[in-house]
Amino acid sequence: MNLSTVILKTALLLLLLVHGTDAKMNIISSKQDVQLGEEILLLCKAGGEGTITWQRNGDDVDDEDVVSKVDETSSKLHIKKATMQDTGTYRCHCEFENGHEDETDMKIYIYEGPSFGSSAVYHEFLVGTDGTVPCVVTGQPEVVVRWFKDLQEIPSKDFTLGRVRQLSDNALHIEKVKKEDAGTYRCSAQIKGRPISKNLSVSVVVNSPPTVRLKEEVKTVMAGPETNASLFCLVDGLPKPNITWTLPVQFDPSHHHYNSDKSQLTIRSVVKEDLGEYICTATNKIAEDTATITLQVFEFPGVFVSEDKLHVSVGRSVSVFCNVSGHPEPKLHWINKLNGRTLDQTSGRVRVENGYLKIDEIVPTDGGLYSCVAVGASGNASRDVEIFTQPGQPLYLTASPGPASVFFSLKVPPISGGAPITSYVLQWRQNPSEDWEEITVPTSDTLTITNLKPYTSYFVRLAAINAVGRGEFSDSNSIHTRGIQGEPESPFLSSGEVKVEGNSLSIPLKQAEVGGAPLQHYNIRYRQEKEGTEWKEMQLSSDADSVFLQDLAFGSDYQLQVTAVNANGSSLPSVFNFTVAEQPASRMTKGSVIGIVMFIFLVVFLVVDGTCCYRNRCGLLMTIARKLFGQKIPGLKMVEEGEGTTKGEVNLKGIGTMRFPKQTGVHTLTKEGQVAEVTCDKAPLTKHEKIQPDRELPIASA
Repeated sequence: MNLSTVILKTALLLLLLVHGTDAKMNIISSKQDVQLGEEILLLCKAGGEGTITWQRNGDDVDDEDVVSKVDETSSKLHIKKATMQDTGTYRCHCEFENGHEDETDMKIYIYEGPSFGSSAVYHEFLVGTDGTVPCVVTGQPEVVVRWFKDLQEIPSKDFTLGRVRQLSDNALHIEKVKKEDAGTYRCSAQIKGRPISKNLSVSVVVNSPPTVRLKEEVKTVMAGPETNASLFCLVDGLPKPNITWTLPVQFDPSHHHYNSDKSQLTIRSVVKEDLGEYICTATNKIAEDTATITLQVFEFPGVFVSEDKLHVSVGRSVSVFCNVSGHPEPKLHWINKLNGRTLDQTSGRVRVENGYLKIDEIVPTDGGLYSCVAVGASGNASRDVEIFTQPGQPLYLTASPGPASVFFSLKVPPISGGAPITSYVLQWRQNPSEDWEEITVPTSDTLTITNLKPYTSYFVRLAAINAVGRGEFSDSNSIHTRGIQGEPESPFLSSGEVKVEGNSLSIPLKQAEVGGAPLQHYNIRYRQEKEGTEWKEMQLSSDADSVFLQDLAFGSDYQLQVTAVNANGSSLPSVFNFTVAEQPASRMTKGSVIGIVMFIFLVVFLVVDGTCCYRNRCGLLMTIARKLFGQKIPGLKMVEEGEGTTKGEVNLKGIGTMRFPKQTGVHTLTKEGQVAEVTCDKAPLTKHEKIQPDRELPIASA
């Protein structure tokens, strides 16, 4: 007894235990479909005591080896090895003791399972040819065959128009096989009318010669250490082709890398020498195919310049060399980036010669940024060169006067010379003969000269400074400064019209600028330039046209200060120094005094000499007379003889008669009428002279 029989009997006993004596009559079996050669075990449960009989296809089954009694209510039918003839309807009939009859039926199917025998499960076809896949199936009773692919049923022989169809002999036919026909097919065989089936999986392989497809026939890359180039060889074909590469350079494992099937070649850190043709070859048992990929390697342009920053003084020359490289070889151009112009002249002050940029006698406008540019099929590259020189002359400059200051305004900044202007030099002076004074002002500050004198004329100018140095100065401007915060200008005192009379002074006064507010008055201060003296002060009205000082000290030096005053403040003082002459002795002039003194001296001399001559026969007149007339002097006799005696009296015409005492002295009369005494009593007498007392001498009128 095999294991299946034991399981079947156990199941029948369990069913008997479950069903009670009052259960409905039925036939119990483990299955209806029994494979040929297996045992059949049927249990009939009557549900009551009675006589049970079995029938098969309407015929009684009396074989004791087949039918046996279990108990008073149950019977079993047991066939050890089923045959195809055992197929049919089995009926259990029971005659109960109470005379009642009942029966029940069960259909038993005997089959021989589908078998595919030695059918091949692997088929290869060449693409484009017709292929047939047989499915030889055996089984009983009738077997139905169907074909499936990817869970979809393939049309049977009734549909003859399909390219893939099932033939009448159950074979699968594929007309003009394509690549997509490859795959796994399922031949399904089923016992007709019963859920008994079996499947056979068949693999269909569609073989094809190798074909090589390229992602790109020409690949262009830029050389560089960070550049990797990947060449793809897309191969089709069955069996899977074997791929080989032919390289234009020697294979280097550190430089060339393949993937697992060699369908991708990667060139690491591409260099210019990697350019060329790369041949991909695909081979299988059917054929061989090749394709060529051209690798174009561009080398990015490189630019080298001899100098990238130059400081050149105005008037000097400059020369910068530029060299370019790359593949394909680029063209070289010099560009002035300040104006965007390409420098292509080969002669002149600014020119390009064999890669050299040359500038002769550089000027401020030449300063700036220049670029050497390499232009090629692989791209463009450039290097900048900064050329710095001094700034240009400020041309559009306005100078405006301020309160004791000057403001500069630049409508257009001067040419920078290529380097940013960092500051300005501001210069000023009052006279062309003076040296310039200067200050340096950053560009961020206001261009202002401060701390100048108010109401004063100046020459001013300006120059720019950058990293190279100071540029040319602007033309000088003449500026007259204004007063501080609206103060009036210092009054004008004209020294050419000064009047000094005695100890008084008069000097004209003129106001040039009132400072934006009405003039209120003038403050006058003066003092004697002597240690310890104090200032004397006075005020003049705003309409005064002169300064008058009196009661000054004779023979003294004075200092005068005049200040104009308005509502905004005071001007700077105008200073004037003068000297008062010494006080004169009289009202006569010096010449008159000298003349009078000489005249008086002459009169006194004549009187004294005449008196000496006529009375004492002495003096200059006597000497002259004797030289001319000898001893006989006319008129002297009369005197000697007493003629015309005056008895000591002198008649002064217009004055009166003056009597002199008898003495040797001589008296003279001054202009004021006073008598001055002139004596000559010490003069020696000659032997011819005689003393004549009480003689009258004539005195000439003054």
